[in-house]
Amino acid sequence: MTPTKLEVRPTDLLVLIDIQNDFCAGGALAVPDADSIVPLVNRLARHFLLAGAGIVQAQDWHPPGHSSFASSHPGRQPFDTISMPYGPQTLWPDHCIQGTHGAAFHPGLDLPMVQAVIRKGFRPQIDSYSAFFENDRRTPTGLVGYCRERGFQRLFFAGLAQDYCVAFSAEDAVRNGFESILIQDACRAIDLNGSLNQAMARLGQAGVGFTVAG
Repeated sequence: MTPTKLEVRPTDLLVLIDIQNDFCAGGALAVPDADSIVPLVNRLARHFLLAGAGIVQAQDWHPPGHSSFASSHPGRQPFDTISMPYGPQTLWPDHCIQGTHGAAFHPGLDLPMVQAVIRKGFRPQIDSYSAFFENDRRTPTGLVGYCRERGFQRLFFAGLAQDYCVAFSAEDAVRNGFESILIQDACRAIDLNGSLNQAMARLGQAGVGFTVAG
């Protein structure tokens, strides 16, 4: 999968996924090297702004005791997998709890031009990786409607984590009729038991494109 050159049009949307304290250094669910993408994301956002394109942020936003937390399941540990009504669910450390420092966006982000924040994972009994749908792949966040109302045609994805929330979002964009492109150097992965290679294979099969910010 050879990345293409990044070129931005007014009908493009930059979707920045979960660049929050709990996914960065010192956070409850830190993604390796996550902080390093922050300066690049700031530059990307200005590039999209100058092109007249759109910019939104997704924000993981769990209530205390969320069903995806290992602490909500006695005898279970973080990164165990259980069965939920909507399918397999990886259990996570408590993270991105509503109103906490961990749920806040990384302090190094300088993004006053962001036009919308899409919160996800706030329903207590279902997790949400994608910025479009909860993990049942049916319950919407409203991002599909936002994109259609605004007339966006190509969606570019960056953020955390590449193999989970970024990948699920990029796949759902294709599933809903948008052209979907992942900005590889503006993402970082957890890579849990080979999850990065698995995600990249799925993205390729789904027709997601790849580019780099450079």
